[in-house]
Amino acid sequence: MQKRKVFILLLCALLTACQSKPQPQGKRYELKGTVVSVDKPNKTATISHEEVKGYMEAMTMPYKLKDAWPLDVMKPGDEIQATLVVTDDSAWLEDVVITQKSAAQSATTPESSSTLKPGDDVPDFHLINQDGKPVHLAQYKGKALLLTFIYTRCPVPEYCTLMSNNFAIIDQEAQKDPAIYKQTHLISISFDPEYDTPKVLRSYGAAHTGNYDKETFSHWEFATADAAEVKRMAQFFGFTYIPDKDQIVHSLQTALIAPDGKIAKLYSGNDWKPVDILNDIRALFGKN
Repeated sequence: MQKRKVFILLLCALLTACQSKPQPQGKRYELKGTVVSVDKPNKTATISHEEVKGYMEAMTMPYKLKDAWPLDVMKPGDEIQATLVVTDDSAWLEDVVITQKSAAQSATTPESSSTLKPGDDVPDFHLINQDGKPVHLAQYKGKALLLTFIYTRCPVPEYCTLMSNNFAIIDQEAQKDPAIYKQTHLISISFDPEYDTPKVLRSYGAAHTGNYDKETFSHWEFATADAAEVKRMAQFFGFTYIPDKDQIVHSLQTALIAPDGKIAKLYSGNDWKPVDILNDIRALFGKN
């Protein structure tokens, strides 16, 4: 009898624990598609998927994976199904199942640099900024130049939007230290020159600084270049992108260029934080 009471108490405790367990956040959708590429360091896979009913049309997009193991076995060309989880500020795949294996297939992308390292000289790439004025990287020598790649139509919150939000924080924090502010310059480079005209970049940039029609872009510029120059920049900085209908599948790459025009540090993916880069900038000027 005593054992039965103990069993019942344990059962009640387990039921209570199960009932009190918080429900996973976010909306869930069934996703089916084909693997385009796998980025293990950033725990990301690019998937060309069918229409996600009730959420989005068919397209090719990079997704974070909740579990790391699928990245060890997935190959380009594999067909998968998974649960797409979407919250207000992020999205990821979980419960991934490889439904059909296929021979690896490659996508045409700009060849990326695998040897770029701190201390390498940065070429004097030429761009057109948000005011339609020509600019070139060598003109920023003497300052710490922080550079990243974005495009304004990017639909993934953890990609271009996050890069721009992080740059906005860096820009705002730098303003609190006049010396650092004077010694730094930020530039966001669009790899979608056909759509991201100076007018589009000005509107996008002013919205991210929060200054709108009062923005001067004296500290943080938004620029692009012709397709050939964009490709050359991508190759040099180790950045890849694949045009796909009206979207562009891409990696993430941010670079800190020292005042002497040489690479100081590279930040691949989106795991870095604004404070990390601010500390690296201060270190360049011996302020840490």
